[in-house]
Amino acid sequence: QGEETMSLKQWEKKVLEAPGAEERVREIEDELRLAAGLTALREKAGVSQRELAKRIGVSQPRIAAIERSRNVTIDVLEQYVTALGGRLEVSVVHGRRRTSLIGHQGSGRTTTSKPAVKRSA
Repeated sequence: QGEETMSLKQWEKKVLEAPGAEERVREIEDELRLAAGLTALREKAGVSQRELAKRIGVSQPRIAAIERSRNVTIDVLEQYVTALGGRLEVSVVHGRRRTSLIGHQGSGRTTTSKPAVKRSA
């Protein structure tokens, strides 16, 4: 009794107006992009989760968890990418300057280069 019903649109609006909702939505979007990117990278290389797990020395369910972006560290990402024959690069873009934190075979050296070409919103 007295329970108010609302449409899905009303509920979405209410949820998105909550404090911190916008930031959480961005976090979820980033997680989804990372997960899709890792899976696509592995599939493009023609490597199964099981094979990648063997290369890294973890279980196949751990690879699935990595691809779902659950508790993934930079070290794990670097192992994942390296096992597929790639190199992980991590940069910080501040204004028009890009500082590479990782990208030289995992050396951790910091370099400053030209402005970032690819920008994300």
